[in-house]
Amino acid sequence: MHAITTAIKHEEPLLFEHQHADEKSISLPGVVADTPQHLQAFLRNEVAMIPSLSEPEVVRHFVRLSQWNYGIESGFYPLGSCTMKYNPRVNETVVRLPGLAQLHPDQPEDSVQGVLGLLFELQQSLGEIVGLPHVTLQPAAGAHGELVGMMLIRAALNARGEQQRTKVLIPDSAHGTNPASAALCGMQCVELKSRPDGRLDLIALDAALGNDVAALMLTNPNTAGVFEEDIAEICARVHAAGAFVYGDGANLNALVGVARPGDMGIDCLHINVHKTFSTPHGGGGPGGGPVAVCDELARFLPTPRIERDGNTFCLRHTDEESIGAMLGSIGQTGVLLRALAYINAFGRDYLHHIAEDAVLNANYILHRLQHAYHVPFAGFCKHECLLTDEKQAAHGVKTLDIAKRLIDCGFHPMTVYFPLIVHGAMLIEPTETESRATLDAFCDAMLDIASQCEADNTDALHDAPVLAFRQRLDETVAARKPVLTWPKKAAT
Repeated sequence: MHAITTAIKHEEPLLFEHQHADEKSISLPGVVADTPQHLQAFLRNEVAMIPSLSEPEVVRHFVRLSQWNYGIESGFYPLGSCTMKYNPRVNETVVRLPGLAQLHPDQPEDSVQGVLGLLFELQQSLGEIVGLPHVTLQPAAGAHGELVGMMLIRAALNARGEQQRTKVLIPDSAHGTNPASAALCGMQCVELKSRPDGRLDLIALDAALGNDVAALMLTNPNTAGVFEEDIAEICARVHAAGAFVYGDGANLNALVGVARPGDMGIDCLHINVHKTFSTPHGGGGPGGGPVAVCDELARFLPTPRIERDGNTFCLRHTDEESIGAMLGSIGQTGVLLRALAYINAFGRDYLHHIAEDAVLNANYILHRLQHAYHVPFAGFCKHECLLTDEKQAAHGVKTLDIAKRLIDCGFHPMTVYFPLIVHGAMLIEPTETESRATLDAFCDAMLDIASQCEADNTDALHDAPVLAFRQRLDETVAARKPVLTWPKKAAT
């Protein structure tokens, strides 16, 4: 089993706790007197809060913390529904090429023709990949893309004169940001229950459809890793009721190059390029959530829009029907160019390997663990597999214990307690970038944990993690009473 070999018995002091009481590391003689009055208070009070440390001590502190951090470059990151795949270094090389790095959003169009051309190419590629020809690159993240998509649908319904359509149907297997995005657009969210097999209940759908429904927000494959086999029929019924189908593209990694949401009947889809197309992910951003739409929604897309006139590219800033600008620029350019590099590295002929290998890896894990852990939905999964703690709970071990024990085994835990439609959920997404050796090591750790439960040898599971730099936290207190700033009274 993978294991961390060195146990850390102490916790790293905070930067202020390193400081020396008899030293002063910052001296600003004469600065305050020459500083505008509104900044003098900052210099007198806030600069005094800077810890008294030498430069090497400060650098070593932060480098040490960085070495203790866990990232995709240091290990397997099996977060379900997050698609934490490895980011190829060629993507980083591309965005640092002269002419691409250090651009300014307000540069004249004739000075950024190359970049506009590349972004236009990305729009075309994404539209072709998902089967929806009209694309905006502006949304800065997946949830931002959801908001833009719902605004487009609202604009289209208003143009039809159907302002009474204010309900959005959202399956209980959807991503958590879906109802928030709909509510921000003034929509009323209506939850649809899943069938026992984890798929959308068509009877519940029919009962909810009416002339007050604006859209169905659907994730396919859903957050249980299950493909909605009735997707064409679902879309047909929604369209017959006069509503739109919004597709949450966060799980596009299961389909890319193999199947196109637009061909299934989806009208609007956001694309997490920081997931499917391997751009930096996590840490709060930046991200990218381009939105692709059908013909009916195209005229409402945000401005500015990248348009082509022969060999020249320009930005169209005005359109009376547009919902307007959704970002201070045309998009997160660095993130978007990384996505284009990733797409072009595969090319049209090999893009399908992304989905095929991701689905294969997820089913390999499912096959190895299905007898040791409860599988709530029978059959093959797509890009992520779902397990629960039902068998382990009989021995007093819960999902959280399993997740914490994985840290001691050298692995980042999977997504836990999501989706909410099953109790004690463990959602595992290996992505296509992991080797069989890595998958086997992870499965061996999971099987060892299950064996400990069967033998009622669970003390290590309840105490875990014991080898990490932080012990198990009180997560309730951390969520309800977070300490987000350094208390001034503690500094001397």
